[in-house]
Amino acid sequence: MKHLYQVGDTKDLIFSITKKDMAMFNGEVVHPFYSTFSLGRDAEWTCRQFVLDMKEDHEEGIGTFLNIRHKSPALLGEMVRIEAVIKLLDGCRIDCDWKAWVGDRLIAEGDQGQMILTKEKIMDITPKP
Repeated sequence: MKHLYQVGDTKDLIFSITKKDMAMFNGEVVHPFYSTFSLGRDAEWTCRQFVLDMKEDHEEGIGTFLNIRHKSPALLGEMVRIEAVIKLLDGCRIDCDWKAWVGDRLIAEGDQGQMILTKEKIMDITPKP
């Protein structure tokens, strides 16, 4: 694992809300807002940017938790910015706080954790059929 970051370092991703990001179950749109499920995916992807930089070729990151507090809706076509901030680096563990905005409006916040493990270790703990 490469030690490139420290507590307080940040990563940002900016993207537009598309139809695939709407709240949808069984192929039916529930409402025309950015779904909590999509928000979680995008928050985790933002936090993962640290792991992508830090992992070695023989390593991979795995998620350990994701917490979401959805505060305000985002509409189709709006631009969202998610910022991840490292709050803990402990061995192979990386925990981040994150916030999501549309413009100056906070739409969500939470935290997310990952660990960087060797691919061999991941295979060892993967259930066998």
